[in-house]
Amino acid sequence: MNPTTDHSYGAHGHVTFLGAGPGDPGLLTLRAVEALAQADVLVADPQVYDVVRAHVRAGVDTPLQAAGDGTSTASAGADDAVNLVMRAVRGGKRVVRAVPGDPGLDADAASEMLACASEGVTFEVVPGIANAVGVPAYAGVPLRNGHGADVRFLDARTADAQAWNEVGASDATLVVSTTLETVAATAAELVTAGRKPDTPLTVTVDGTTTRQRTWTATLGSIAQTLKAAKALPAANGSRPAIAVVGELSAAAQRDRLAWFESKPLFGWQVLVPRTKEQAASLSDQLRSYGAVPSEVPTIAVEPPRTPQQMERAVKGLVTGRYEWIAFTSVNAVRAVREKFEEYGLDARAFAGIKVAAVGDQTAKALVDFGVKPDLVPSGEQSAAGLLEDWPPYDPVFDPIDRVFLPRADIATETLVAGLIELGWEVDDVTAYRTVRASPPPAETREAIKGGGFDAVLFTSSSTVRNLVGIAGKPHNVTVIACIGPATAKTAEEHGLRVDVMAPEPSVHKLAEALAEFGARRRDAMIEAGEAVQRPSEKRPARRRARTS
Repeated sequence: MNPTTDHSYGAHGHVTFLGAGPGDPGLLTLRAVEALAQADVLVADPQVYDVVRAHVRAGVDTPLQAAGDGTSTASAGADDAVNLVMRAVRGGKRVVRAVPGDPGLDADAASEMLACASEGVTFEVVPGIANAVGVPAYAGVPLRNGHGADVRFLDARTADAQAWNEVGASDATLVVSTTLETVAATAAELVTAGRKPDTPLTVTVDGTTTRQRTWTATLGSIAQTLKAAKALPAANGSRPAIAVVGELSAAAQRDRLAWFESKPLFGWQVLVPRTKEQAASLSDQLRSYGAVPSEVPTIAVEPPRTPQQMERAVKGLVTGRYEWIAFTSVNAVRAVREKFEEYGLDARAFAGIKVAAVGDQTAKALVDFGVKPDLVPSGEQSAAGLLEDWPPYDPVFDPIDRVFLPRADIATETLVAGLIELGWEVDDVTAYRTVRASPPPAETREAIKGGGFDAVLFTSSSTVRNLVGIAGKPHNVTVIACIGPATAKTAEEHGLRVDVMAPEPSVHKLAEALAEFGARRRDAMIEAGEAVQRPSEKRPARRRARTS
């Protein structure tokens, strides 16, 4: 048995001290995810709660998050956490105590472990990626090279005079945990202790997240660099920062190694006007480019006003009325699946029926249902592309000449007309209705109109019309990306400037085209000697202040 998964601890409960890493949820270890899934109680520091909560079971108790006013965790301190852990574990619960970075390096978890040991409570430690290691890696600053350079770690907030003197007299690479507003004082302390003023350093805040920002300077110039970049003075100057001091943080080297912040859409706020289910894979792709997707539904899906036609068609599937069923959207798959479940049917009811799907996402929805499509367009992922591959009706090989087409109430007639031309009879059935979604929150509407978003992806003409209808027209600094000519035409009719168009009608090709646009834009700014800014950062200062 794997020793990390043996949880036979009896009735006295158990505590897992878990390192949640520096901030990127993707840096959680496999063991951490496993422990979270088994937790009865989650006691997480406020700054890591959003990182870990996706991996706990529905309904898991999160007492620290309910502390204070029930919505804020800022007032919950270390004493609260210890008390909550001990109370839960005495009740026989499996408790996960999640802390930033690594429990042994970034948090005062040792005192909590000692409290468990004093009461005979079993516990384990799941290490996490330490802030002092993970943040420099994301900033493009290696801590060691092939020569095996010495590395030292220092917490500027607790270091005494002896510690400063030791690191000041050393030429080792130094990783300092500090805050943005005390970076200059930290640099001055190191110079006083013996480090040369021209020693390179990098300073990174919000490391490993899409809010990451890194400045490269020297010990003697960092104060001026932060002032020139308008990073200081700042209301949030107390943000934790990681500074790396030494030759390995030199600007020329970091320019070539800064893989994270050089992603084509790094930090871009991208509006995706689709439902969470529809946007999931698209949002994942945008995140891989460094973007921060915001999913805002513009269309709501509702059952047809008269369900009888759909009910007859589903019964016809079971009784052998159809040779083919053609799905034109994920919503069509969902509508049929819901009817199946209503009648106690499952994917086996498709036995003997050929299944077609327009596009990869629709095909994936079918596979998730347990149905492998027989036909997916080999070329254009559209109704026209499906017709290109659809076989004509042949009475010799096709015992039945009828196709079931479940679709939206506003779908076009292209597929129906094409199938009839190929000799098929079509039962064109309204499986669901699309209606305009409710307006997004006021904050989102203001960000759309005020230029708070860097880009918006329009995946159909209806998303253009509906977004403008429920939230207003995007600001003129916002990059407008459209899936095809028809969508672009609708955007232009609404007074929008189209900046990006997908080379083919695919949401993933659209995201790819936006990333290529972002990369070209970034390269142009660098070549011109300009600071790399997102589109939203080019708003007039007065308007930005009102909408940020």
